[in-house]
Amino acid sequence: MAIYIRRREFVGALLGGAAVWPLAARAQPTPPVIGFLYIGSEIQARDRGLVTAFQRGLNEIGFVEGQNVAIEYRWANGQYDRLSALAAELVQRPVAVIATVNPFASLAAKQATKSIPIVFSIGSDPVKNGLVASLSRPGGNITGGTFFANLLDTKRLSLLHQLVPNAKVVAVLINPKNVDAQLEKRETQEAARALGLKLIFAPASSEPDIDESLARLVQQGAAALHVAGDAFLSNHADQIAQKAARYRLPTSFILRGEAAAGGLISYGANQTDTLRQAGNYVGRILRGEKPGDLPVQLPTKFELIINMKTAKALGIEVPMSMQMLADEVIE
Repeated sequence: MAIYIRRREFVGALLGGAAVWPLAARAQPTPPVIGFLYIGSEIQARDRGLVTAFQRGLNEIGFVEGQNVAIEYRWANGQYDRLSALAAELVQRPVAVIATVNPFASLAAKQATKSIPIVFSIGSDPVKNGLVASLSRPGGNITGGTFFANLLDTKRLSLLHQLVPNAKVVAVLINPKNVDAQLEKRETQEAARALGLKLIFAPASSEPDIDESLARLVQQGAAALHVAGDAFLSNHADQIAQKAARYRLPTSFILRGEAAAGGLISYGANQTDTLRQAGNYVGRILRGEKPGDLPVQLPTKFELIINMKTAKALGIEVPMSMQMLADEVIE
């Protein structure tokens, strides 16, 4: 009899445990999921430190990927027409917040949802793009940060002119599909007039466009190249820099990685810092803050990068005064 009781108690305890364990498992909190939408490829995002910077921003708020938060990555691989479908995937997932890199990715996310918070990281004016109502009070479900790449044309053109003062005709490579193309064109024209330069604009929205445009620009007498701010052009900085070097065209870019790829100079805000700030905002939203109440973050520092290897290959003397002003000189 005693043996029977112990067996019955054991079986009861086992069955009871089987009923309790699934309940305990269900009681564990599910980590929130963040959507990360990037216009380029995974390799580009990781090589440029964008993913690491975003994760660092999350870590500063107490969120660690794989521990108390998950991230669903979507890569458009430079195909703008894929962004809407990728944004829709994240909304259907569903995710708690969507982080976007590039104006097109941000607009695609905004069109996909009016309820899921969106945090953007872009190089253009989010008010003129229609992303937010104002910088101080974005409103709605969206906020983020900008490094205002398209507003730096005057400075970039001036720096290029200082390095190659004899280049009176400057080519401008621009993506006509970019939402800021016309604005950047106007900014560059105004800067060129002030410097007494003639500009030749060339459209490029595909890889064949880049090769064809550069060859045509040289035939038209261009002696230097100013590359407009654009995700597609940035993703092909290596190709542009290599082709420009063949034609002995000094080049001006926006991001450090583009100067490192072979451009003569770059001048702009630190993009990775913008991604870190985006990670901060995503963390704050996960903790309960509303995106519409978080002001759009603006850059506080702009960096001048000079590639001395490229300068030497082109026979350009970089004044020591400019080298001293540079944030980084690539030897």
